[in-house]
This record gives sequence, structure tokens and C-alpha cells, in this order.
Amino acid sequence: MSHAYPLGKTARDALKGTMEAARTRYEAEDLAGDVAIDALETEWITPSEKDLPKIMEQAADNPGHGFVQHYEDGSGKTVLAVTYWKLAKVKKKKPAPKPKPAPAPHADQEDHTDDLYFKSGRTKKSSRKRFIDPNQMDLFGEKKAD
Repeated sequence: MSHAYPLGKTARDALKGTMEAARTRYEAEDLAGDVAIDALETEWITPSEKDLPKIMEQAADNPGHGFVQHYEDGSGKTVLAVTYWKLAKVKKKKPAPKPKPAPAPHADQEDHTDDLYFKSGRTKKSSRKRFIDPNQMDLFGEKKAD
């Protein structure tokens, strides 16, 4: 089973009251709707001993899988690492950009290019062969006396 992370503004929000969990950022953005996803965040929580069973029950009832890890601090208290998709402020949708009109040609600048321009030979490769020196391979050979 792969990890699925709940959505929330804080780790405690992600633990309680959420009915949605996502594996990828794309899934999280789809579930969040108009709210932007800030990041995949990990928060460390040290709950009191009386709140620990309640938090563990919330984690078990959550649709996410593998998002809570259990640790102990130096004094033996339980510390939880809660990973969740952190919700940002309400996403403001950008208005669609206005299409830019095509620049109109100026009256004094007309396009005179036609097919004859490209067929006139300016773009063709030269058919002249390069000169090859007959002594090219004799770089270290003896010179012939004239």
C-alpha cells in the first residue's frame, strides 16, 4: 500500500476532520479545489499522554496511509511526525490573458517576398568541389626535389 497524505492547514487539522487524502501533488490540487497546495509538510507533535489515544484514533480513522510516524524523545514521551499536504491561502484565479492582436503591416512596409525569391539560387548550396591537395597524406614524408 502506498502512502497517502491528508490535506490541512496544520498537522492537527490534517489529523482531524479530513475525509480526503492524496498520494501526489496533482491529486492534492484536484482535491483542494480553489485552495492552493503550499507543500508536502512534516510537523512534529508532542501530545500529552491523555491526548495521545485520541490523536492515534484520529490517525487510524483518517483516509491517509503511512503519514504518521511514532518516535520517542529523550524523556520517553511519544513524538509524532505528521506528514500532510499543507494548504495555502485561497488561490486567486488569474484572468485569462487577452489575446494580442497581430501587428498590422505598415503602409510603407509591404511584404514583397514571394516564391521566386527562394527559387533564385540564393539558398542553394554551391556545387563547386573543394580543392584537395594531392600531398595531404604525405605530411611526414620526404619532400621531393624540383
